[in-house]
Amino acid sequence: MNPVADGEGVKWSHWGREAFTRARDERKPILLSIVASWSAGCREMDRVSYADAATAALINLRAIPIRVDADERPDVADRYDLGGLPTTAFLDADGRLLGGGTFVPPERLRTALERVTQVGRPSPEWSPASAGSPTTDSELFDLVFTSFDEVNGGFGDAPKFPLVPPVRLAIDLYAEWHDDHLREIATRTLDAMGWGPLYDEENGGFFRCAERTDWTNPQREKLLSINTGMLDLYVRAGAVLGEERFLARAADLVRYIEGRLSVAGGAWRASDGGHGAHQFSDANAQAASAMLQAAGVFEDDRLGQRALDGFERVLLSSYKPGDGVGHHAGGARGLLGDQAAMAAASLDAWEATGRMPYRMMAEELMHYAMRTMWDDGGGFRDRAADEHEPVVPGVRPFLLNCDAAVVLQRLAVATGDHVFAERAATTLEAVAPRAAEFGPLAASYLLARRETQNSELRTQNRLP
Repeated sequence: MNPVADGEGVKWSHWGREAFTRARDERKPILLSIVASWSAGCREMDRVSYADAATAALINLRAIPIRVDADERPDVADRYDLGGLPTTAFLDADGRLLGGGTFVPPERLRTALERVTQVGRPSPEWSPASAGSPTTDSELFDLVFTSFDEVNGGFGDAPKFPLVPPVRLAIDLYAEWHDDHLREIATRTLDAMGWGPLYDEENGGFFRCAERTDWTNPQREKLLSINTGMLDLYVRAGAVLGEERFLARAADLVRYIEGRLSVAGGAWRASDGGHGAHQFSDANAQAASAMLQAAGVFEDDRLGQRALDGFERVLLSSYKPGDGVGHHAGGARGLLGDQAAMAAASLDAWEATGRMPYRMMAEELMHYAMRTMWDDGGGFRDRAADEHEPVVPGVRPFLLNCDAAVVLQRLAVATGDHVFAERAATTLEAVAPRAAEFGPLAASYLLARRETQNSELRTQNRLP
């Protein structure tokens, strides 16, 4: 496989077994650069660091440089996530993370590379952070909601991201407990995001994140995944909290997604202005699910059919019987995120229409995931084995396993198959010890636990 040349700069190789074999044979570390076409930070690091002649020469001499598109390979991006894009990671020939960061100026990059090649690991400030401690559900609830920003709304510090799971958790708990503080957490966050700098009032849509805790200085990229996640959240908030302004903002998002992110043939692109050629399975499945929920709340049959059309287009272009769905037509196959998202959308389509082939597709996709990605320790690995892939340590991605557990539990209720319920419970048990690492995103685990517990109660109540 020939290196990917970037002018006279870094000679990038593709992610694959060949590059890792070279690293082992030449006894060199791997410099992994994970980028996205829509990221201004990635373009800036190319301009400042990788185009620097001295830096590029040292990288080519001392390392095996590999470049990965985060949209094309979300499994690799998640596996080596160090806080955002660009990701700059040093790996050994077995794929173990030695350290890294995000944007790295040329002088620091050269210094780190010298240290990695001399002692096999970078300086302490490059070491990946280790994780925290709470494990009980009660402690995790406290962890999530104590991270609420009482001043500005939202969760966590700068950079400030529009995190869906903790807001949804607050909404769902309010619907059950009628706790006014939970309602306040949800409404203040939704108002801060939806009527502040994070939302583009001129052109529509949410920006990816904000540089400051008060939501100012937004990074102006607009992603399908962010905007469909927000659509789902505002529809749910409007329906549960009875606030018309949230439903109005949801309607604005439908118009934005349809006007700026839809492509010819019925599906949706990954970002505003980027990746028009490929419609990614996971992001499109999430879009279809959000559109179906909006169609139900708005009683809009036309929107519901639009969601089904987009979903079916991507499904039919990427699905192979017995081999799950690819990331897009001709894209990487066997990614957990694609199977879980497409199975969830299939269940949503079945619930909206009653058409049995949708439910059968959800069953097939999760059976494929269980057959090819199940880890002996419980839960799912991030992808199926592939002879062209590097042989690297298995990873059980926390957030995707939470998503997969929800889908499995829904399938258990839909089909009456206890195997799905058992796998859902085992999956959550496997990832539970890591929940506290994710701060407010531990809400994903708590939402999955609630889905499991509530569906068990629903099943019991149906028994004679």
